[in-house]
Amino acid sequence: MARYGGKRDDWIDLSTGINPHPFEVSGLRPSDWMELPDHGAFERLSDAARDFWGVPDTAAILPAPGASAVIARIPALATAGRVQITMPTYNEHAAAFTAQGWAVQGTGAAQARVIVHPNNPDGRIWQEADADAPLTVIDESFCDVTPDASLVHLAERPGVVVLKSFGKFWGLAGLRLGFAIGHPDLIARLNDLTGPWAVSGPALRIGEQALRDRAWAAATRDRLAKDAARLDRLLTTRGARLVGGTSLFRLYDVDDAAAWQDRLARAHIWSRVFPYSETYLRLGLPTADGWARLEAAL
Repeated sequence: MARYGGKRDDWIDLSTGINPHPFEVSGLRPSDWMELPDHGAFERLSDAARDFWGVPDTAAILPAPGASAVIARIPALATAGRVQITMPTYNEHAAAFTAQGWAVQGTGAAQARVIVHPNNPDGRIWQEADADAPLTVIDESFCDVTPDASLVHLAERPGVVVLKSFGKFWGLAGLRLGFAIGHPDLIARLNDLTGPWAVSGPALRIGEQALRDRAWAAATRDRLAKDAARLDRLLTTRGARLVGGTSLFRLYDVDDAAAWQDRLARAHIWSRVFPYSETYLRLGLPTADGWARLEAAL
């Protein structure tokens, strides 16, 4: 906005992978705001999460104030050493491990490993054999659009932590709700690191409602798939080449990513480019009234 003008409401932000049609929030009570969250609310949310994601009975679930809060704490679960993080991927994992004294490497044996599944930004799907380090983090922040690919069944293994994000698929990033799923001993240590009352009462109630609404989830997957295909048609007919992504974001190869970003920004549409590539452009999905503006800007 400082460079291109306009107010926040004038802009379409396609730099994220957040569902532009969020779950509709309802049913909050005054007590959700007035009282500290109780153990029962955590249990009800955890039960809904276990049912929705098919979490093994022997694995534990920790609701947290966003997946980022868990990412920042996971490196403290083991003595600092080498962590394998295949790039390009979501950069907060490397930042968290580096901040706590770990050495980040792209290949080779290591004491810890992070796999973002599906990967951000290219949508790579990993396999069970890739979870091969004593401490393995499986970030499934975008996996709710492809639930059959989930590796959550590995959460019962010692040393495996599966992360789930509520902000992407449900479109409620401002709610700040995420989950860590893993062996009870590991999750207990994460719980000690996050402290009491980490998740707000409204977030607990909204999260439970959303996870119980299977019909909404099914309809949303269908809508996102159709909108992703629509975005592909719009971009590829204008010279972009699809590289990968998920139905929440698409990664394209273009002739000059900075020039594409500048062109879109002049129409108050923000996109994502990457310091490691001059040709990669990532776009999320616009809202219903944003498609015409995007087409005109292109």
